[in-house]
Amino acid sequence: MDRLRVGVIGCGVISAIYLKNCTTLFPEIEVAAVADLLPERAAARQAEFRLPRACSVAELLSDRSIHVVLNLTIPRAHYEITRAALEAGKHAYGEKPLSTELMQGEALAAMAAKRGLLLGSAPDTFLGAGIQTCRALMDEGSIGRPVGGTAFMIMGGHESWHPDPGFYYQKGGGPLFDMGPYYLTALVSLLGPVAAVGAIARKGFEERTITSEPLRGTRIPVEVPTHVVSLLDFENGASVVMVMSFDAPGGTSHNPMEIHGTEGTLLVPDPNTFGGPVRMRRAGSKEWTDVPLRFGYAENSRGLGLADMCRAVTGGGGHRASGSLALHVLEVMHGMHVSSSSGKRYVIRHWCDRPEPLRS
Repeated sequence: MDRLRVGVIGCGVISAIYLKNCTTLFPEIEVAAVADLLPERAAARQAEFRLPRACSVAELLSDRSIHVVLNLTIPRAHYEITRAALEAGKHAYGEKPLSTELMQGEALAAMAAKRGLLLGSAPDTFLGAGIQTCRALMDEGSIGRPVGGTAFMIMGGHESWHPDPGFYYQKGGGPLFDMGPYYLTALVSLLGPVAAVGAIARKGFEERTITSEPLRGTRIPVEVPTHVVSLLDFENGASVVMVMSFDAPGGTSHNPMEIHGTEGTLLVPDPNTFGGPVRMRRAGSKEWTDVPLRFGYAENSRGLGLADMCRAVTGGGGHRASGSLALHVLEVMHGMHVSSSSGKRYVIRHWCDRPEPLRS
């Protein structure tokens, strides 16, 4: 199997699972170098995963032997680093969201297309066993024609566990831009693209107090909405109510996602995970049925979307966690903020195909 040399930029918390999987789970990937604005963090990851080298961002981007850049920086740096990777002639795959601004996402997609490079973005959790099992059930008509659904991510904020959570409340953060991509990407995988959206976005608190270590007691300003309620109108005629909130420390009893069809209801697992459970109840039944997972990647398989993109580079064809999908999701989130500000329904302009299933 052909392997692509991948350079990783950003060695924070999320890099650990990516590097673990890219060095053990995906033979398509050869991690050639790691880089970070803090050299000591890159050096620590190099030692931890026995990688060839740690270097500066500039050195990684100028290395012609590196084919793909994996961008694991914080959201406000996504555009700058991905643009630099494309300018250096490298395929680019990054953490979500694609960028913090719609115009930036549009520019990245245009640049990749012009240069003949692939652009990809997390989340890739929709390629895991849980969502793919749901996808197969829906494709088989197990719940009939989908007519509606719900998606709920209702919790307290990340300041209770993350060691440095300030960026979650800056531009590009908040529950919508942080967690929304998981839910929206899964919904597009199951139902197809979104046609229009209406939303109300609010800020529950002007400041947050960090309760995790090592910054316990530090107060951080909140710059973004932290409670977003939306109504998604899909091209296939289904409508979904979605609530994304960091303003509910008591949590919720709602299932993360539900799809309602003419012949039954499907309980979709947490789209921030790769596994189950998957449950279904058909029309006329009083009992929920546990559905066995049919496919692989039920554990934390972050990097699966990158591996899929690498296969597309070496073997041709499309890839699933694509730039067009990420741009569509970015515009849906952008549209929610516009709708909340204007009081009007926002019509989506950037189309994407429903991603092909991954039958692993």
